[in-house]
Amino acid sequence: MKRIDSETVRKILDTADIVDVVSDFVNLKRRGNSYIGLCPFHNERTPSFSVSKARGYCKCFSCGKGGSAVGFIMEHEQLSYGEALRWLANKYNIEIEEEELTPEQLAAATERESMLALNDFALAHFENNLTDTADGKAIGMSYFRVRGLTDAAIKRFRLGYALDRRDALSSDALGKGYSEKLLLDTGLCGKSDRGTLYDRFRGRVIYPVFALSGKVLAFGGRTLRKEKDVAKYVNSPESIIYHKSNQLYGLYQARRAIVAADKCILVEGYMDVISMSQRGVENVVASSGTSLTDGQISLIHRFTQNVTVIYDSDPAGIKASLRGIDMLLAEGLNIKVMLLPEGEDPDSFAQSHTLEEITDYMNSNETDFLRFKTDILLKDVNGNDPIARSRVITSIVRSISVIPDEVIRNEYVKECSRLLSANESTIALQVARFRNEAAEARQKSNRTEQSSNETMAVEATVIRRNPDASTADRSSFMRPYETETLRLVLKYGMVHLCDAVDAEGNTSSMNVLEYVDSELRRDDLTFSNPDLLSAYRAACGLQESWRTERHTRQMQLQAESESGFRTGMDMISRDARTVIEAQKMESDLKARTEAYINDGLADFDELFISRALASDPDDTVRKLVTTLVSEKYVLSKIHTKHSRIETERDCLQDRVPKSVYGWKNAVLECREKELRADLAKAVADNDHDRVLQLMTEQQQLRQIIADLAKYLGERIVLPRRS
Repeated sequence: MKRIDSETVRKILDTADIVDVVSDFVNLKRRGNSYIGLCPFHNERTPSFSVSKARGYCKCFSCGKGGSAVGFIMEHEQLSYGEALRWLANKYNIEIEEEELTPEQLAAATERESMLALNDFALAHFENNLTDTADGKAIGMSYFRVRGLTDAAIKRFRLGYALDRRDALSSDALGKGYSEKLLLDTGLCGKSDRGTLYDRFRGRVIYPVFALSGKVLAFGGRTLRKEKDVAKYVNSPESIIYHKSNQLYGLYQARRAIVAADKCILVEGYMDVISMSQRGVENVVASSGTSLTDGQISLIHRFTQNVTVIYDSDPAGIKASLRGIDMLLAEGLNIKVMLLPEGEDPDSFAQSHTLEEITDYMNSNETDFLRFKTDILLKDVNGNDPIARSRVITSIVRSISVIPDEVIRNEYVKECSRLLSANESTIALQVARFRNEAAEARQKSNRTEQSSNETMAVEATVIRRNPDASTADRSSFMRPYETETLRLVLKYGMVHLCDAVDAEGNTSSMNVLEYVDSELRRDDLTFSNPDLLSAYRAACGLQESWRTERHTRQMQLQAESESGFRTGMDMISRDARTVIEAQKMESDLKARTEAYINDGLADFDELFISRALASDPDDTVRKLVTTLVSEKYVLSKIHTKHSRIETERDCLQDRVPKSVYGWKNAVLECREKELRADLAKAVADNDHDRVLQLMTEQQQLRQIIADLAKYLGERIVLPRRS
């Protein structure tokens, strides 16, 4: 096995655009200098997932997940660092140069990587069977032709065929070095009572299920036999790479069309999706024959607020699916419902109509969920049966009650009152009751968990406020202080902080990282938390590359400013009416040119460490950077239009020393606690010499702490570098 060489890694990281990458999975909207959308890592109705193009990373301020482009792909697709790099290389058509892995690196390959690799192998195997074997052409391809599929549709959805042999796939996979365990874990094979392998999908046409990244997670297989004792469909079982409730068939192919149309069309089966897509309705996905789940709804919500659910004319199936409408409503989606003509399903309807006819039919027959549910439920109700009618009203009102938006909810209350000739106030009151009941149920279910969390929080507070001599407790006590210093290093490490003065009076520029490092070395301090230490060392290792890349950036800025200056001088020559006016305009132009270079370098310095480490191979480093450097709030233009707001970067000369000396003060507090314990032991042992020694040390320590407390409370004056 090989790994990607460092030069290719650099090219991938430089090319990958965080906004472009995240947009493949999340519908982003611009907000100021950033972008925002619904978090892809948890269910939410209000966007809290922020993407910063300038910094090159994303962060959810609700669940905390995110990262650089490579970190995002790793988290979202559960890929290794190397797999995520390959995913990005494929997206940007970057040719990968590789180098051989050592035996130790080879042994570190994960089970998930192996399962995904096996699924890729199986996909190629099934596709080859369909197009290049006699049985595949005669049976599998013939079936798809009868169903009206074109070569383009077959290729788009990567359809295949499993030969009707007990071990066609397994023997091929074992011959290529894949293990029996992998074949069983992916569900591609099963094991008989006699202990022999057999292919799960043999004699079936194959529908692969893709993740949003394009990775093959699972397969669905349809039998072409007529025997009643043979299951019509067989699907991959749940595994560490496949959770059916979190996948929608066809979403990988449909995601861009959904965003473009700002609508998702929801159908039931594989062929419904493929036939609709082949006809030109590409924004269509399927729940694959299962009841709609929260995970599937969350997937849809990432790309659009608008959903049209298509039903065939089977009343029993429609009533069974009404729960899914309520779930969509609860997620805050705008729901339309459409019934197909008698005897039609999305597959047959798409096969027998043109794109224009399908579009016209949808425009004419889409209806809101309220009217649809009312029509369906009232069909079987005797108009003279008040009890049955009240049940229908209650069911519809319950659906209205789950809508999170109050304005939309109130509009549906009015419409419900009109449609059902019911009192609007009564309906509104019942909606409020249902919402209160739901809120109480949620509170009850969360009470135990909340109590447990509060207990843990109290215990954590006690640990922070009561440091002792043990390593674990000392690290816990020190963590907030170490974290704040590390945050400043990661965010501003290469930013100029002060001029250092040597013993001969010579001055040199010192950045934040250099200052922190000198202070820690002077007092022989280091991070007591290993994860923070790893990130700090990674930042320190960037000094040399920063100098090189900064010089390159400075040359670029100077070239750009010189070009701008020449253009500006040409405009001055053309527009200035007097010599004095020309001199003033030239002076302003020079100031702007100089500011352009200085601001550009300042921004480069500020972003350098966080951008570099946000894509670090070390999971710990990468996650820490994303967590510590992300900013939840950004001042809007209205606050900065008429005045300049002081930023944290402007205050570094106060904040950095204060952070470092706050850390040192915490170390002294830990030492004082240790001294008290040692003193108590010395007294108990009647060791008078030891008692006197410890009391003297304790007195000196308290004086240092008092001086430091006074220092921390006053304006910071940067100490000189020794």
